[in-house]
Amino acid sequence: MLTSRNRCVADTPTLSVVIVSYNTRELLRACLASLRAHAPDAEVIVVDNASSDGSAQMVAADFPEVVLLAQFENRWYCGGNNLGAAAARGRYVLFLNPDTVVQAGAVQAMSAFLESHPEYAGATCQLRYPDGSVQQTCSRRVTFAYLLGTFTPLTFVPGLAAALRRRFWYADWKRDTDRDVEVIPGSCTLLRREDARMDDALMLYFPEDALAARLRRPFRFLSSVVIEHHEKSSTANWRARRIFFRDLLVYTRRCHGIWQAALLAPGAYALLGLLWLRWKVSRS
Repeated sequence: MLTSRNRCVADTPTLSVVIVSYNTRELLRACLASLRAHAPDAEVIVVDNASSDGSAQMVAADFPEVVLLAQFENRWYCGGNNLGAAAARGRYVLFLNPDTVVQAGAVQAMSAFLESHPEYAGATCQLRYPDGSVQQTCSRRVTFAYLLGTFTPLTFVPGLAAALRRRFWYADWKRDTDRDVEVIPGSCTLLRREDARMDDALMLYFPEDALAARLRRPFRFLSSVVIEHHEKSSTANWRARRIFFRDLLVYTRRCHGIWQAALLAPGAYALLGLLWLRWKVSRS
């Protein structure tokens, strides 16, 4: 299923917004309404991953200006974003989660920054929870030491994982100032269209880390503009945790090497088993 407006070449947009949706109808509705209000000139593309909650029907009925790519199977986050990016006509592509609400000036500020700073790979802005608290987004590039120390039973070594995470997440930075960063969040990633491609060997996790490994240029965090983000609205379940560990090993193999993935796998699966036991006990 594909719906779109007929547009001529002359009205090619500056910005295309790509949103991948899976059973987040009401959150998606709020996201699209915020884009209609605060980014009326943007081309908005929704890739619906075979939702069962009427998301695609809602988009078609209530947002006729949106380009809807309704899938008959789940193409997952990375595959869905690549479908949307392939259909995008804008000079810039914003990968945006459906559980976000855009605030005034946010997408314009990010686009203006990239327009005037060709040396940067992309940009993001401050993300806040619905209660107004600031999310700790953006990180350094993932090292193999970080993977071993946080996603295997080594995470239980006193102080090890905490020290790795402090460095990885820029613990000294409150996200209240602009800053160059190595990785920006997949929930709000603005790129030039020629760079707007995710590794679709991944399903849900580590796409921003794989993107940073491929582009190898700095990203910019803008603190002066805000997007609200509910976070984990469609991935807070045990199946998503299993996919996380699957993507962890795919990412490690593709970005660090096959031997590193082989070394990481036993510890990662051991940690997954421990988490599963804890989950089972919590439900009994």
